[in-house]
Amino acid sequence: MKAVIATGAGGPEVLAVSEACAPVTGPGEVLIDVVAAGINRADAQQRRGFYPPPAGASEILGLEVSGRIAGFGANVTKPFSLGQKVVALLTGGGYAAQVAVPAGQVLPLPDGIDVISAAGLPEVAATVYSNLFMTAQLQAGETVLIHGGAGGIGAMAIQLAKAAGAHVVATAGSDEKVAMLTSYLGADLAVNYRSEDFVERLNEFTSGQGANVILDVVGAKYLARNVAALATYGRLVVIGLQGGASAELNLGALLTKRAAIIGTTLRGRPIEEKTTIMDGVREHVWPLVASGAVKPMVDKTFPLEQVGAAHEYFDSGTHVGKVLLTL
Repeated sequence: MKAVIATGAGGPEVLAVSEACAPVTGPGEVLIDVVAAGINRADAQQRRGFYPPPAGASEILGLEVSGRIAGFGANVTKPFSLGQKVVALLTGGGYAAQVAVPAGQVLPLPDGIDVISAAGLPEVAATVYSNLFMTAQLQAGETVLIHGGAGGIGAMAIQLAKAAGAHVVATAGSDEKVAMLTSYLGADLAVNYRSEDFVERLNEFTSGQGANVILDVVGAKYLARNVAALATYGRLVVIGLQGGASAELNLGALLTKRAAIIGTTLRGRPIEEKTTIMDGVREHVWPLVASGAVKPMVDKTFPLEQVGAAHEYFDSGTHVGKVLLTL
């Protein structure tokens, strides 16, 4: 089958479309003919050699796809049919013509969403739902600070938090992106982190109370400032390390606020946990997408043959929302 193969670790130039062995569908898995695949930060990190796939996972990049059911392994109990349009959360293998995936990580498309745009939903929806609501227990009336608000995860997080009745503060790296976060996505306050102090702006917004929940993709670079931005009993959930993995922590500040720091990843979780998350996405997120309360944010699509150009565009950081590959 056609698939993207990395010829080594490095920049977008190491990615090339080649022939690869088609996946073998195992027990409990479904086979999907891929229509589109989402590009995620984890893909870029794996391409650079910094984020190897978990043991047993495909070496092919790609953590989310949309497509059509092409076959079934033994003992599939989910009610799918051949040719049905679906999305899937993957451990790898998405930049390819076909992928085999545990049935519990596959969902039918939300009503009213086209099959290409849907490719940008499973990874961000699962990441945001599991971290903001299952882990951080964000409640209506609380304030959430979302870093990287213009990215795929940030855009989904803003919309789901608003739909849940939270007050949303988000950061972005340009005035244009800041304007979009409030005017289109509905953030209550957006902060340009390049020219403003997000802790100061957040404290102004909350009258000094801080954020009940922070969703952070930056990591070490923001650790001290995130702790300063937390409210009493606040929850800081770190899901990315774009700003490094190691930093000094003032435990006194954390203890004084009786706050919590939680680190999570999605890719390496067991199938059972991913199934539970995807069931929650179908129950709580899909109705919001179908109603239009939550909008898929697709910035740009590239044919699979232009995967290098797609990754170059993704690496530039100029995109707003998702970048997709189409087959």
